[in-house]
Amino acid sequence: MTVHIRPLKEGELRTWVDAVTTAFGEGSRDDDFTAFERIAEPDRILVAADGDAIVGGGGAFTYRLTVPGGEIDAAGVTAVGILPTHRRQGGLTQLMSRQLDDVSRRGEPLAILWASEGSIYQRFGYGLATLEARLEVPRASSAFRRVADREGTTRIVSRETAAASFPPIYDSIRATTAGFFGRSSAWWDVEVLDDPEHRRHGAGPKTFVVYECEGSAEGYLIYRIGGEWAKRTLEVRELMATTPRAQRELWRFCFGHDLITTISAERQPVEHPLLLLAAEPRKLEMKVGDALWLRILDVPGALSARAYQAGDRLVLEISDSFRSETGGRWSIDTTGGRPRVERTEDPADMALDITDLACLYLGAFHTTDLALAGRTTELTEGARRRADAMFRTDRQPWCPQVF
Repeated sequence: MTVHIRPLKEGELRTWVDAVTTAFGEGSRDDDFTAFERIAEPDRILVAADGDAIVGGGGAFTYRLTVPGGEIDAAGVTAVGILPTHRRQGGLTQLMSRQLDDVSRRGEPLAILWASEGSIYQRFGYGLATLEARLEVPRASSAFRRVADREGTTRIVSRETAAASFPPIYDSIRATTAGFFGRSSAWWDVEVLDDPEHRRHGAGPKTFVVYECEGSAEGYLIYRIGGEWAKRTLEVRELMATTPRAQRELWRFCFGHDLITTISAERQPVEHPLLLLAAEPRKLEMKVGDALWLRILDVPGALSARAYQAGDRLVLEISDSFRSETGGRWSIDTTGGRPRVERTEDPADMALDITDLACLYLGAFHTTDLALAGRTTELTEGARRRADAMFRTDRQPWCPQVF
């Protein structure tokens, strides 16, 4: 059996979906496939084939990703899998190499993904770029530290109203939150608002809530309720707030819901306001894990697209074992407004791997964090401190949705 990588051909999309979902141990339903067709980009899908048989592959979405102080084109890598009959034959390495070549040819400086296993993608130059928090709060311990008067109103709305009022709220937050990506109207329908019963896993339907104050919508909530009658959980699917009062009132809505015992939420920011809102933060169970992984393909394109907090010039020696052309010695000069990034022969101030640069890029980690893990080498005294000042961000990045 020999696996080779090629583009998807016309008429092969369903066969490819069947192969990839089988690789993930899932099935492919007609209604799911019809929905996926609305957001799929067939020209970005690669097939892993054995002769004429499709045995896996991977795809990508075309995104605009928010980075500190700006936006950048990014490939949202998705649905990467090889059938168990063809694993350990080099197919994934071929696929990753071909896909990154394609991303680079399209002029996208980086690729992003959610990893089934982080160890897999670090081999291909992906680094941990954002973290996520998973929250669970007993309703009995959900009181606020300070009981403020209610402001504004919360309304349960129809899907149609949600489709009209939620996107502007999301886009307002996306503009200033590194890690967010733009959503098309089809993406909103299929990946956010759609609610097929087989995806509820026994829970109730999605409920849509909008928060309004002083005549404008400032936040929204998507939730469902699941579990046995005596132990029901309000599951927050998405909560977005453009103001502190919207944040407070939407969580107040969750905590005040009758006939539930627990409130849970996944894919939340790690700098979570509930830690400071709650009267008993110890009762708030918070688990932090990996979220978005990022692969830099164009060092000057990626680094010049974001803003920096300090004016300085640093020379980085970047190693890249999977794509040697990305590595080398790069100068980052932020002293003159727009950053200038170019190759240089000057002595390096710091040495790091391309995966480490990904950890720094959106602001999830500092160079001092990497140093504690033995992942950077300071070649000039004070270089880590200077890099921390340069790459520092006001807030942690956050990616609220798996793709």
